[in-house]
Amino acid sequence: MPKGPAKESDTMPRPSTARGEATRRKLLKAAEREIGSKGFYQASVSSITREAGVAQGTFYLYFNSKEDALRELVRHMGRQLRGALTRSIESGTSRMQAERQGLAAFLRFVAGHQNLYRVVQESLFVDEAVYRNYYQDFADAYSAALEHAQGNGEVRSGDNEIRAWALMGLGHFLGLRFGLWDRNSPSEEVLDAAMDFIAHGIAPAQDV
Repeated sequence: MPKGPAKESDTMPRPSTARGEATRRKLLKAAEREIGSKGFYQASVSSITREAGVAQGTFYLYFNSKEDALRELVRHMGRQLRGALTRSIESGTSRMQAERQGLAAFLRFVAGHQNLYRVVQESLFVDEAVYRNYYQDFADAYSAALEHAQGNGEVRSGDNEIRAWALMGLGHFLGLRFGLWDRNSPSEEVLDAAMDFIAHGIAPAQDV
């Protein structure tokens, strides 16, 4: 999918020193807390820098705007989550086992990164392109994994792009329910019910 024109954060150079990178990370962490807890429009550059413990002008050495910081947070969330999911399924011996391990890891990630997850949802109303790209990147990787599993006979034939988006939707709303709102690690009962749905759907057995 075309990524569109370069966003502001694409033009900002990364810090050349360890101290500069540490300050940038401190600002991003503060932006995560402020935007995640207050919402994008209630958070401000001054509240972000106050939370980070730096002068307000320091913010603009690293980001052109509050929108710029949000875009970088969304990209950061994507990188962090993809890494967590990849690690979680390394020991999987089948696609169904990988699905269960990946879903459990996703729900744990949401519970442990609630503000960051809220930032991603906020981005829909600030920069739809970065929000869409976040999910498109996941969908592309997910459908490719399903295609591979299908080639190995672990997934029956079908449209794996649609399946990827459907499975992402399932994960997203379970993440809201059990990760963001309950703030607990997923129970085995939750994972069992989700996996039963993934493996068998909702039609009576004789109709499948």
